[in-house]
Amino acid sequence: MGEERAEDPQRMKKIAAAAYDYENDPRWADYWSNILIPPHMASRPDVVAHFKRKFYQRYIDPDLVVEAMSTNSSSQPARPSASSSASSTSSNAQARQRNAGSTAPNSGTSATASPNPTSLRWDRQTIQFSVNAWVFVVAVLAIFPLVPRNLSQRAFRLSLMGTACSSLYSLYSLYGKPRAWNAQALQVYFQSIIATKDFIYFIYCLIFVASNLCLKFALIPILCRALEHVAKFLRHNFSRSSLYRKYLEEPCVWVESNTTTLSILSSHAEIGLGFLMIISFFSWQRNLIQTFMYWQLLKLMYHAPVTASYHNSVWAKIGRTVNPLVHRYAPFLNTPISAAQRWWFR
Repeated sequence: MGEERAEDPQRMKKIAAAAYDYENDPRWADYWSNILIPPHMASRPDVVAHFKRKFYQRYIDPDLVVEAMSTNSSSQPARPSASSSASSTSSNAQARQRNAGSTAPNSGTSATASPNPTSLRWDRQTIQFSVNAWVFVVAVLAIFPLVPRNLSQRAFRLSLMGTACSSLYSLYSLYGKPRAWNAQALQVYFQSIIATKDFIYFIYCLIFVASNLCLKFALIPILCRALEHVAKFLRHNFSRSSLYRKYLEEPCVWVESNTTTLSILSSHAEIGLGFLMIISFFSWQRNLIQTFMYWQLLKLMYHAPVTASYHNSVWAKIGRTVNPLVHRYAPFLNTPISAAQRWWFR
């Protein structure tokens, strides 16, 4: 009876986690877009349900107990046929024999592990960590005031290129490549990735890396993104390290618990960049095409689920400040502002 009473709260917590409205929580879209799993597993209901419970444990109820997902169940098909079951049984027996032979006391080296989704996922996380750590260091070098101008501009472009490569690799890892190289297949492929955060940052970096306009302000979203990736990897893989516990644990915990604050900071910087590019029209570095492309990207950020809530709050704050001033001191601007709003919401 005591065990039933102890397990009953967990059962209620699991029911509450299953009934939670994840689709209307912008944090869920951001959380799911940053999970690196093979594409064939991302469509499995049990895998999605497992990560929803982990999200619920992290953001809603820390007392929820989430069981570890079984590697065998996630890598095998749901209903195997009799022939496939027999073949998998024999292959598992052979694998056990190989593992037994490799772990014998007389063997001097360990056997190479067979490729599986877990090891592949680890490799992807390690690559992403390496690239984002390098981007973070280079971006800090770019914004440091005592660095020579030539080196600072080169570090600025290298950090953008590193983030573009990281985003492109993440898109390839999660969505693969188009099934065919025709217009219909490409349209379907781009419709599946256009609203993801990795695609948005890829276009963001391309806009600035191909421009002569060197705005160090553009590195704020890059630094926030790299910081989130690095902190997440360090906390999940080096939590037992004494060096991590002594120097890095508190900053990593702060970053993971303040992802919303970093996203809001990035949104302010992204929208501020749009106005800076409009102001640049009055300088010799003006670029009409780049400005138009960037405002198209801002429009996408406003409507994409992973960034919509943060950009909506920033634009609402701007509207509450600017609209009374326009109505009072410059009513002639109401017509162009209305036309711009119609294009924005279209």
